Amino acid sequence: MLYHVRMDVRLPADLDAATRAEIVAREKAYSQKLQRDGKWPQLWRIAGEYANFSILDVADHDELHALLSGLPLFPYMDIEVTPLAAHPSKI
Repeated sequence: MLYHVRMDVRLPADLDAATRAEIVAREKAYSQKLQRDGKWPQLWRIAGEYANFSILDVADHDELHALLSGLPLFPYMDIEVTPLAAHPSKI
């Protein structure tokens, strides 16, 4: 199943710099593994924002939830999920 996901990151301004760097490094490693595994085929930065649009390709809603909630930045994100379906006019 394909999902269009918008993720807006909202790190606290008073978050310790070392903690922030560690979380961001774990996030990068986790997301790159998912990309290599084919679960995260599209990842696009939204210019001027600490946010992204992604296409995730997972088996079902439960796998999507597990993947998203496993993100190290998950506690600091606002996430919008849109399930995608094939369009009948697509060639």
